[in-house]
Amino acid sequence: MILIGERINAGFKDIANAIRTKDPAAVETWAVAQTEAGATYLDVNIGAASRDPADMAWLVEATQKAVPTPISVDSTKIEAVEAGLDALDGRQCLINSTTADPEKLEKLVPLAVKHNASLLGLAMDDRGSPQNVDRRVENAAMVFMAAIEGGLPPDRIILDPILMPIKFMQEQVVNVLEAISQFTHLSDPPPHISVGLSNIGNKVAERGRVIRTFLVMAMAHGLDAAICDVCDEETIAAVATAELMMNKEIYSDSYIRAFRIKAGAKV
Repeated sequence: MILIGERINAGFKDIANAIRTKDPAAVETWAVAQTEAGATYLDVNIGAASRDPADMAWLVEATQKAVPTPISVDSTKIEAVEAGLDALDGRQCLINSTTADPEKLEKLVPLAVKHNASLLGLAMDDRGSPQNVDRRVENAAMVFMAAIEGGLPPDRIILDPILMPIKFMQEQVVNVLEAISQFTHLSDPPPHISVGLSNIGNKVAERGRVIRTFLVMAMAHGLDAAICDVCDEETIAAVATAELMMNKEIYSDSYIRAFRIKAGAKV
């Protein structure tokens, strides 16, 4: 399971303040905590806190000074993505994200190839977020084919079917699960499939339970990555247990500890 730590994001007040004051303390704290929890990538996102690509470069630099973990450069603005990629020290990276918009694909696929990066593609286009399975699959296929034709192998392509909050769009959960299943048939081996896991639990009372239940169900449909709270031990335990049930790991009484060690977590 590819675990993408969500916490170095200016949507959180401490990270927004860090960007504004150029004080890296909060960034370093979360970089270390998520790395020790076993994050595969650390998602780095300046969000709406800044329009200056230099702030993305600063955030990437502050993160990579703290830990050796691969970084996910996350922005809807291509200029910010470029600044983040240029600030990297040569470590493995992920571009988060493109859409099926041809103009974005024309710019971001070559950037991924140039920087030897993986590319996360959202299954949406200029009409906005999809509301059914067919549009999700159509958009994902467009991203996938553009990435393949541009020189990316399937194992460096991550597709996201767009997860909606269950409180406001309950019917969309079934569509997302079906789209995940269909994404697995795009190639052999299939691309990676991810979601922004926290989205489904937006403003719900049973947030943790909703998130973890969906995660396990999605893994059974083919999900193998998630942008999530990697520091939540119950979420990581759910991932480890699901992989065990899917016969991806050998049982032992300490299988959760074994999963964390394999993920690089500090135990």
